[in-house]
Amino acid sequence: MNSVSSIYFQNSNSTLKGEVDMKTILSILFFLSISISAYAATCIECHRQITPNIVTDWQLSKHSANDVDCSVCHGDQHTDASDFKNALIPTPETCKLCHETQVEQFSKGKHAMAWASLKAMPTFHMQPMAMTEGMKGCGGCHKIGLKSEEDIKQLKSEGSGFGLASCDACHTRHTFSVVEAKQPQACQTCHMGFDHPQWEMYSSSKHGVRNSLKQMDLLPESSSAPTCQTCHMQEGNHEVRTAWGFLAVRLPMPEDKQWTEDRVTILQGLGVLDPQGNPTGRLDVVKAADVARLTQEAWQTERDKMIKTCGNCHSENFAKGELEKGDNMIKEADHLMAQGIKIIAGLYQDGIIPKPEAYAYNFPDLLTFHDAPTSIEQKLFVMFLEHRMRTFQGTFHASPDYALWYGWSEMQQDLTEIKEMAMQMRKDFKQ
Repeated sequence: MNSVSSIYFQNSNSTLKGEVDMKTILSILFFLSISISAYAATCIECHRQITPNIVTDWQLSKHSANDVDCSVCHGDQHTDASDFKNALIPTPETCKLCHETQVEQFSKGKHAMAWASLKAMPTFHMQPMAMTEGMKGCGGCHKIGLKSEEDIKQLKSEGSGFGLASCDACHTRHTFSVVEAKQPQACQTCHMGFDHPQWEMYSSSKHGVRNSLKQMDLLPESSSAPTCQTCHMQEGNHEVRTAWGFLAVRLPMPEDKQWTEDRVTILQGLGVLDPQGNPTGRLDVVKAADVARLTQEAWQTERDKMIKTCGNCHSENFAKGELEKGDNMIKEADHLMAQGIKIIAGLYQDGIIPKPEAYAYNFPDLLTFHDAPTSIEQKLFVMFLEHRMRTFQGTFHASPDYALWYGWSEMQQDLTEIKEMAMQMRKDFKQ
């Protein structure tokens, strides 16, 4: 007896049972595959003339090898040059159809909150659109974050309908290569420069130098050479979290009384606490964006993961000791930072700096960045976002020059200038 497949057709009145020969089913599947292949062939034929490198990249990809053609990600409503707007632009939900675990991990991590944290900055709207929604400045890296349907709709209406997928920030389209995304250079575009020069720190560290030598085939493939992904994406986890977070502030407060006082001052400068030390609405933003660990357990979880990773090459005592040096440099940097904030807070309290209309409190706001209203506050912003960052990031990334000369030394100079500027402002105010 020939093999058969039973198919049930349901309706409100009855169940119709029919038997279809397996040859029929195979024929249907064959014609469907021919149809899909024909559609892909049409895309390739056209785009080979218009955007040939896109076609080449896709042909090099695992997508191509596994028959994931253009329509899977872009839909099938774009058929010629006149209806290009019908082509869908992928989002993480598109990628999730096949890569569910990775997208779910990503959605829990700090990269997923990048777009929301950018838009939460108080003077975000004061930048040129090309820098933000146009993705030529802050938006160029923060676009990796998840976006709501309303965000996507707004971006498209403003002519910025690309760069929505998040995943392609590291897995460059249209090769979407895992090998590429595992290289430290995949992080270089965003993790460099003014406020987060992790690339410069890493690439000049012993870790980075050894990896460069491996890439040049001057060291054996089996030799140890940690990459960004080794330490920050353990076992391929796409959450990408750190113990201290981007701002290097956390809860609970430390036992050291001076450090607690300094951290309170910094949290006031960030607008998370008001001048009296009470929580503000920005604390909810910090919680939502997950930019800081707010419990000892959350911090310890990330620290333990890092110690375990370091243990692949180092003893536990060595790893703990090196990480504690980073903790201590945050404490030292916080003390300098708090002094600068208090000096300028005093200028506000004494009426020497008038409260800007947009400010919630008579207090310097570190998150206004370069839009701060006075030169002394802009010096404070540079001290915080450039030099404090380099002090502790350089320490954690084993980059002596960045930790000292581009970080700690610059903070000392910043504080000296802030003291002199404040003295002059008080003198001018009395005249």
